[in-house]
Amino acid sequence: MRLTNRTKRLVASPIAEAHAWLAHRDSTRQLLDLSQAAPSYPTAPVIARRIAEVAKEADGGRYAPPPGLPALNEAFSNELSRDHDCSISPTQILPTAGCNQAFCVVTSALTEPGDEVIIAVPYYFNHDMWLKLDGVTPRYLEADEGGSFSLDKAAGLISERTRAICVVSPGNPTGHTLPPDDLEDLFLFARDHEIALILDETYRNFRASNDPSHQLYRYEDWDQTLVTLHSFSKDLAIPGYRVGAVVAGEQLIYEILKLLDCVQISAPRIGQEAVVTGLNEAGDWRIEQADRINQGLNQFRAVMATEPGGFQLASSGAFFGWARHNFDVPTAEVVKRLVLDHDVLAIPGTAFTPSDDRWIRFSYANLQADQFDEFGSRLSEMNGA
Repeated sequence: MRLTNRTKRLVASPIAEAHAWLAHRDSTRQLLDLSQAAPSYPTAPVIARRIAEVAKEADGGRYAPPPGLPALNEAFSNELSRDHDCSISPTQILPTAGCNQAFCVVTSALTEPGDEVIIAVPYYFNHDMWLKLDGVTPRYLEADEGGSFSLDKAAGLISERTRAICVVSPGNPTGHTLPPDDLEDLFLFARDHEIALILDETYRNFRASNDPSHQLYRYEDWDQTLVTLHSFSKDLAIPGYRVGAVVAGEQLIYEILKLLDCVQISAPRIGQEAVVTGLNEAGDWRIEQADRINQGLNQFRAVMATEPGGFQLASSGAFFGWARHNFDVPTAEVVKRLVLDHDVLAIPGTAFTPSDDRWIRFSYANLQADQFDEFGSRLSEMNGA
């Protein structure tokens, strides 16, 4: 058989590549795993109980309705409407098998091979990978030092094949949260150029502020331009149950359902039932987890303020810290040394940028409160400090 170059020309998942180094470790010291941004804590007891109940129900293993469980769509539309002081209809919500699938089916419904999508840099690596796999050309919009984006630079990337612009806020890998005014500027830019604004809000509930993440749903015609993507994996600590969501206009959702019918029919029923319970009954637990992770952010920033091992923190928030190393070797080699010599697992910034600019992503949220100082000490070992 002959394998397609669409996959052969792409690198493997950077998560898998980083974890491959673990097989070469000979240290007995505890590994500090700052690689993956999945919650390291268990889901809420009320959610776990509901998962067990669904597994025993007669229809627990059956397909969910392709447009999603009505109870989930209603609960999430109520939450978004409350949080953004607007009115989101349950018919504008489509559960997916995780936020990755949400991005894939949205961009596949918006593009054809040869089209272009502008993605903000640093980008989430699976976004870049999927566009290339789908025959779509990513056009890279570099962030400035403050994490914002120049509309003039964005305009320079527009062509007759441009179909969308995609940003992640809070950012993965940077943790940077775009201010509502910046998001509104991007929305108006996309609307003026008759392209979609795809806003990935996976980490929306881990922001430092309780204010609305944006005011875009208040535009009467928001669903002609805006598509927001969401993940319940992080918010409810159920990544293995694979539930995310698309929030968009009904016409786009109708087209996406055709794609889902060929891929997975619907998001897993048991995961959707878990989300319904989480949205309706785990509010206090969700707040507690977000507060704890934000407390960890303060510890992380305090440790990184000393620039241990010469690592300079440029941005942080949500689950992430985005730091630059000062070693005159490829970043992949630095990451290798971190895990084999210093028992710290991280992801090289080359997974999130087109070139090697000495960046490393640390998923600080995986650390326990008593591990931050140890993390700083291990970074310091890189310079023999």
